[in-house]
Amino acid sequence: MAEPSPPESPQAPSSRLILDAVAIGVFAVDTEGSIIYFNRAAEQITGMTAAQALGRPCREVFQSTLCEDDCPLKRVMRGGQGQHNLDAVLIRQGGRSVMPVKVSLAPLRNAQGRLMGGVETIQGFHLAQMLDKKQARSYTWEDFIGQSPQVQRIYETIKVVAPSTATVLIEGPTGTGKDLLAHIVHNLSPRRAKPFIKVNCAALPENLLESEMFGYLRGAFTGAGRDKPGRFQLADGGTLFLDEISEMPLSLQAKLLRVLEDMEFYPLGARKTVRVDVRVLAACNKPLDQQVQAGLFREDLYYRLNVIRLYVPPLRERRQDIPLLIRRFIQRKNVERGTYICRFSQDVLDVLLNYDYPGNVREMENILEHACLLCRGDVIRCEHLPRDLRQLPGVCPAPAAPAAPAGDLDKAQLLATLEDHQWSRHKAALALGIDRTTLWRRMKRLGIAVPSDTA
Repeated sequence: MAEPSPPESPQAPSSRLILDAVAIGVFAVDTEGSIIYFNRAAEQITGMTAAQALGRPCREVFQSTLCEDDCPLKRVMRGGQGQHNLDAVLIRQGGRSVMPVKVSLAPLRNAQGRLMGGVETIQGFHLAQMLDKKQARSYTWEDFIGQSPQVQRIYETIKVVAPSTATVLIEGPTGTGKDLLAHIVHNLSPRRAKPFIKVNCAALPENLLESEMFGYLRGAFTGAGRDKPGRFQLADGGTLFLDEISEMPLSLQAKLLRVLEDMEFYPLGARKTVRVDVRVLAACNKPLDQQVQAGLFREDLYYRLNVIRLYVPPLRERRQDIPLLIRRFIQRKNVERGTYICRFSQDVLDVLLNYDYPGNVREMENILEHACLLCRGDVIRCEHLPRDLRQLPGVCPAPAAPAAPAGDLDKAQLLATLEDHQWSRHKAALALGIDRTTLWRRMKRLGIAVPSDTA
């Protein structure tokens, strides 16, 4: 007896149908970076149809924060290794909205192993999760951005200095990002898993600064009811950042010098020294060598701190970084607030690109924060800028005064308006900001007749 033949299985769906059914965006590019496949989820996520995307360069279709420098998909094709779960902010078609996404990339090869292009998957990422992660992550290069030669020199120096234990002195005007650079140095160093402790030398009174720096033992002075470790002890194994060090009193500078040389000190009220392993970073907004010449800072301490010196120039000296900083800030605010601000009016753009920013990056962020809060559409205009900025000479010129109503015009002025518009009462009424019938009544009152050849 013959065995029954197995039932025929339904025809297997094509890979295209399968990829169109998944909720993850998938697109592929050829070796030149042009789109060769675009599934339905990719259409929904990007806001662009497959017909619009196919054949176009990837960068024109998938606009994200990952595309600001080297194309990650081309980098994957060059290196041959995939990358997974990268965070990015996608700018949807037309720039009218943004979306946080997770991106994975891989090279695309045929059966013989020859490179055919690359494939990328895009998955929507919950906004709250992304923001929580951003708040918890370490500071990296992407936080201190710039393409000017000055910033590139800072990058090159930090790459060499960060892995060492060398003391770093960061100088520059207020608001340029010295605090941020100190965080980056720490997070690129072998001490990244240890504490980063900051002391603002200008914020603490002189009589408290010493106890805050070096700590005290119980009974060291009235009110010292328990032992308290100082900032040096809290930073043991990690990094101590002395901000505004030029404001440190001379009396305390001598003790700091001894600690930097020996890495040990006496807490207040102690009879034994405490030994620590701390890397010191310092920052000031005044040239420290000038403070030395003025007798306000110890020369020996200056040379002890000035092992590696980084200078962060004011924003007016690196104007080519301004567009990049503006774009990054607006992208971040769009993600945080779910807004879709994507461009500036021309007069606002002129202001932002040519303003001197005496408060540097901090002032720029405050200006943009103000504009983003007031903007309820997708274009930032002059009225969204802070009042102090709008009132500067030559900034956001006032709109032209509206034309006077026809009732306030004499016969010669009204005739001139009509002649300017070839006796078109409709156009003349629009120019005067009045109704056409109002214009007609005024013409009758003044005895103005329409020429026969234009009637």
